Amino acid sequence: MSQDLLSPGRLTDTRRLSVFLASAAGLLVLPLLMQMLGVGEAWIRILDVALLYILLALGLNIVVGFAGLLDLGYIAFYAVGAYLFALLASPHLAANFPAIAAAFPDGLHTPVWLVIPLGAGLAAMMGVLLGAPTLKLRGDYLAIVTLGFGEIIRVFLNNLDAPVNVTNGPMGITQIEPIRLFGVSLGEPWHIGGFTLPSVTLYYYFFLAVVVVAVVVSQRLQDSRLGRAWMAVREDEIAAKAMGLNTRNIKLLAFGLGATFGGVSGVLFASFQGFVSPESFSLHESIMVVAMVVLGGLGHIPGVILGAFLLAALPEVLRHVAGPLQAMTDGRLDAAILRQLLVASAMVLIMLWRPTGLWPAPASRKQVPPTAQTTGAGS
Repeated sequence: MSQDLLSPGRLTDTRRLSVFLASAAGLLVLPLLMQMLGVGEAWIRILDVALLYILLALGLNIVVGFAGLLDLGYIAFYAVGAYLFALLASPHLAANFPAIAAAFPDGLHTPVWLVIPLGAGLAAMMGVLLGAPTLKLRGDYLAIVTLGFGEIIRVFLNNLDAPVNVTNGPMGITQIEPIRLFGVSLGEPWHIGGFTLPSVTLYYYFFLAVVVVAVVVSQRLQDSRLGRAWMAVREDEIAAKAMGLNTRNIKLLAFGLGATFGGVSGVLFASFQGFVSPESFSLHESIMVVAMVVLGGLGHIPGVILGAFLLAALPEVLRHVAGPLQAMTDGRLDAAILRQLLVASAMVLIMLWRPTGLWPAPASRKQVPPTAQTTGAGS
């Protein structure tokens, strides 16, 4: 019995469980600790935004990391989910469509439990529509087409204010209702005894729960037959097709399932911000999410989470660096541009230091040393 408990497999499982429990406890206590230390709600808000980007990066990792399909228009699915919630949980539709105002005299108050599946489904449908005409494209050509798709969605959102005002154009949609869970509004502080949980902390716990579900789903997909099929297509599509895999359906499933994460994240973003506009879904955001996946480690879920967290939090942390540097130059340097320069420099240095990502998949670490290759060639 003692030998079984001390076996390497049991020790590994015990270590993993210990790390998981310690991480879970740390994540649960983190916002409360920050609140007690008096660092302000701004840092908790940064954590909320980081969790949204982690959800986006997990979805893009299915397309880019698992299936090897370069998608530069992923932010379009984020926009679809955000605008869907904005239309269904704000006075905009009732104010612009008399029929909707007559049908819902008290206004549209669609619950989040209904909007999240709708957002995921609509984003998945858009993902399939994007994937269908690009099945024969690879590499740079696929990237250009997906980039164009993302820009088309943004331009549509920017111009669908005439002749019928659907998206309110560049002005965006305001007065979006916060998420309500079991009668508790996440947009208002929650008082428990003598302790108060601010709105950003309530959103943090809800976003954390959604991200945990997304991580479990991503892990199950990676370990499934479908996940192995994605990796076969990524490594060699011709060989995968020769082995009998239906690469067409496999690619469409990658686009569709990856897009669902973006749709859900968009719903959460709209509720959290209370306002959406086309400028939040620019090409810069798409490239940022791709950078998160590549920086952390393609196809490795823990690495993707690390990359998303670092790139989401780093620009905010560097505000405290760019501000003093701007003051030292008497304002001749723009703090925003300087902050972007620092982020880009950090990314270049990291990729030079770790070209496979900060936390690559274990398979990418198994490389034959040059000495072994030389010895094998000589023998």
